[in-house]
Amino acid sequence: MKVLVVDDSLVMRKIITNHLRALGYVNILEADNGEKALQILKQEQVGLIFSDWCMRVMHGIEVLRSVRKNEATKDIPFIMVTAEAQPHLILEAIRAQVSDYVVKPFTRENLRESIEKVFTLGPATG
Repeated sequence: MKVLVVDDSLVMRKIITNHLRALGYVNILEADNGEKALQILKQEQVGLIFSDWCMRVMHGIEVLRSVRKNEATKDIPFIMVTAEAQPHLILEAIRAQVSDYVVKPFTRENLRESIEKVFTLGPATG
């Protein structure tokens, strides 16, 4: 399964991809903004998306909404990994059908639990 990691911080992308590799995921694609992520999704079959919220060019919430509106991508599990922990933003993401929401800082175990949750329970509802 291909995993797409979207974050405008190279350091954060590397942290996430290193955790994913340690969890056994080897086919990892990266995008440094939301527009590039959407371009990748047009060309690649992706089975899981991790995205930051605040990014230059296009915020993660906009990527999430675009993914959910597209018939070809609407069912891809989408995990928001962000420092944005305000309740109204979490609720906004849930309303946009985020699969899970992980607040930075996080551990490898947090990512593993989130992945297990989205593949067991499906999209968050609210």
